[in-house]
Amino acid sequence: MDNHSGTAATLLSEPWDVIVIGGGNAAVVSAMSAQDQGAKVLILERADVQFRGGNSRHTRNIRCIHSQDFPYNTGAYTRDELWKDLCSVGTGPSDEEIASLTVRETESVPEWMMAHGALFQPPLAGTLHLGRTNTFFLGGGKALLNNYYRELKRRRIPILYEAKVERMLFDGPTCTGLVVNCGGKEYEAKAAAYVCAAGGFEANVDWLAKYWGEAAYNYHIRGPITNDGTILRALLDAGADRAGQPKGFHAVAVDARSPMFDGGIATRLDCIPFGMVLNRDYQRFYDEGEEIWPKRYAIWGRNIAEQPGQVAYAFWDSKAKGLFMPPMYGVFKADTVAGVAEQMGLDGARAAEAVARFNSGIAPDANERFNPAGKDGVGTAGLETNKTNWARAIDTGPFYGIKMAPGITFTYMGVKVNTSGRIQMADGSQFTNLFAAGEIMSGNVLSSGYMAGFGMAIGTVWGRISGREAARHDFN
Repeated sequence: MDNHSGTAATLLSEPWDVIVIGGGNAAVVSAMSAQDQGAKVLILERADVQFRGGNSRHTRNIRCIHSQDFPYNTGAYTRDELWKDLCSVGTGPSDEEIASLTVRETESVPEWMMAHGALFQPPLAGTLHLGRTNTFFLGGGKALLNNYYRELKRRRIPILYEAKVERMLFDGPTCTGLVVNCGGKEYEAKAAAYVCAAGGFEANVDWLAKYWGEAAYNYHIRGPITNDGTILRALLDAGADRAGQPKGFHAVAVDARSPMFDGGIATRLDCIPFGMVLNRDYQRFYDEGEEIWPKRYAIWGRNIAEQPGQVAYAFWDSKAKGLFMPPMYGVFKADTVAGVAEQMGLDGARAAEAVARFNSGIAPDANERFNPAGKDGVGTAGLETNKTNWARAIDTGPFYGIKMAPGITFTYMGVKVNTSGRIQMADGSQFTNLFAAGEIMSGNVLSSGYMAGFGMAIGTVWGRISGREAARHDFN
């Protein structure tokens, strides 16, 4: 939908059954779910057409319950196993009722997605370790969102781009309207119900700094700069109850050369398990051989965020070639460990000494027992921090390295919802006509850990629930 003033004025002057705030996976799922119930729906997307889709365009898979026969996975993934995996990351689910409902509801998600325009593909080389638990989108997250947007067009659900909600208007627990800035003009939009699916506050670095201090200004934000928490702040100011930990976020190790905002999935690094990692003080600080999936995905961004200068340095040698996806910006390479370290701005002798200490703990038969296809139990011994799997000496040139930074995907602290997706208030009551889906309510499920593909599962499950419930117009 073109965003000239006439279009904006026309759309925002109409009465709507449901207005969805946001343009990512949770938002578009909410819109389609509401329309499936007969609702007249409008989507307000803050970004322009090119950057529509929020964090969802940087994804590539979703984690759902499925049977042995589902053609896009290598085997069954049961409800009990998904629940066990969720409980094993971080401190486990933050709200067992909401988390349990999320897990159960994922079972019908893949079929629903395909019925609404999604396309899947079998796992490709390099992702086979996720082939059973995770289902991959054909063409990745941006292709998924484009397919959904084509479905929205087919359904004649209007999308207003570059539409920023400046304020939410309230009469007690009821949202009475939105003040929307579009094309430099302000309009008031009204609906019977609203679905808040505008993401978290990860791009609001000043807000992150309230919990993380000055370190937050060194974090890289993998998603769009528009995810600044405007809607979350409006809801909290209006009395919404909080869910999730203020310092909770999904973060991974990214290339320190990547953009500070909107670097996306391509900046993520997968080299850690097959080498060793030092901080700025030439100290190893965590087990590089901890289980890759799902735990590795959950911890390394946060680990690096807590290191001096919020940087870390990975080292590996030629034996690891071909075992992981090559970094987007290339790697540092030299005939010696010291040479690699100096290219990354480190003291070569101190880095070489640290690698030598690591090598001293390697088992004599490590090369023979090494198995990258699964946890091989090939660990170190006698080190202050031992590596538990995939531990081989870094001793065969050429040598490689990369400087890493924490890449924050999304924040967990958001608004509390009930099992209908309705936003709860801090005084124990609830808003009459406000619902939430996606990152803005992920803190109801996630605590300090993360599993690959589960953010998309949360967005799809709660997009369906909140869209459906918002369309019912029963706000007593």
